[in-house]
Amino acid sequence: MGPLQGIRVIDLTAVLMGPSASQAMGDMGATIIKVEAPEGDIVRQILPAKNPGMGAIYLNANRNKRSICLDLKQASGLAALKRMVADADVLFYNMRPAAMERLGLGYETIAAINPAIIYAGVFGFGQDGPYAARPAYDDLIQGASVMSHLFARAGDGTPRYVPSAIADRVVGITAMGHVCAALVHRERTGEGQRVDIPMFETMTSVVLGDHLGGYTFDPQHGEGGYPRQLSPYRRPYRTQDGYVCALVYNDKQWTSFLAAIGQSDLPERDPRFANYASRAAHIDFVYAELEKMFLDRTTAQWMDLLARADVPAMPMHDFESIQEDPHLKAVGFFREVEHETEGRLRLMDMPTRWSRTPVEFTHLPPRQGEQGREILGEFGFSGAEIAALERDHALILPPPANDASNAA
Repeated sequence: MGPLQGIRVIDLTAVLMGPSASQAMGDMGATIIKVEAPEGDIVRQILPAKNPGMGAIYLNANRNKRSICLDLKQASGLAALKRMVADADVLFYNMRPAAMERLGLGYETIAAINPAIIYAGVFGFGQDGPYAARPAYDDLIQGASVMSHLFARAGDGTPRYVPSAIADRVVGITAMGHVCAALVHRERTGEGQRVDIPMFETMTSVVLGDHLGGYTFDPQHGEGGYPRQLSPYRRPYRTQDGYVCALVYNDKQWTSFLAAIGQSDLPERDPRFANYASRAAHIDFVYAELEKMFLDRTTAQWMDLLARADVPAMPMHDFESIQEDPHLKAVGFFREVEHETEGRLRLMDMPTRWSRTPVEFTHLPPRQGEQGREILGEFGFSGAEIAALERDHALILPPPANDASNAA
């Protein structure tokens, strides 16, 4: 009963960027039909896994979807997909647009079949520039969007990548929002359209929103980079027995914090602590001093003190402690489910709450091609037509569930 109930999405995406977007739409009630090539989504192969093709990262990016495996290089497989497109609301892809054209799935072709469709692409670069035909991955986009440079500026001079597919995830969620906006426009006007969501431009806008700084002005007025975020001392504070993530930010929080630790007179003794502007101008010094202060107490003592002082703070979790977090337990964030082939799984629930159209689990992450026959039947394919696609090996079906569960 989610807010996107009745929206049918043909999802040609793989890896993480597109699947993150389509999973979010599936969480909100859209029907997501994951169309996989014979080799399957490569993320299926990333370990750990109990069974081939069902790796942990795949399981966490493909709930609320069903899978059909079609060989689009065969005429009958491509024809089947085009027939499905005729009765869909969204076609989602993350290969380069030129590859879609070569497959016979370019926008003009698809719009001729279904003028009302939202034809949404997530790929590396906008198609008006010289990088249009280049491939792109998360690591490349992190570096190109200035993110890796920020690590060098804030650290020891060594550029690094965020240890998460942050570009894929951010662009994926951005894409979901844009597709939903296009659906709203279609609801009002009846018009479908092509929507391009390029990684490079999207992530550059995200990063430079904080860090364009003096380059915002013409002529340049000041340096690039947000000093507080680039301070080498902006990191979790070591305590006597662990770490605390705390942000003493505005003047009210500083007054409360200093009173709690018995140093209310610090702004008088040292003008660098006097107000927000002064602290910002000396942020490295201020953060370095905070680092020393936090060594005086245990993590539990700091969490109690900061809570009483109304200063924002959180413990620094690891993979084990996050699962015991009392807040996440209370809201039911981790959800244990029984999967037909993978056994008991601990998956993450949808984080949002809706008062009228609640989001819910409808399908656990599917095996490759698991619902192929069922999906084609919903699009009006007869039993004979489905059997013909199977004979042509244009439709690939998985082994029975009991065989798959023993495959490992």
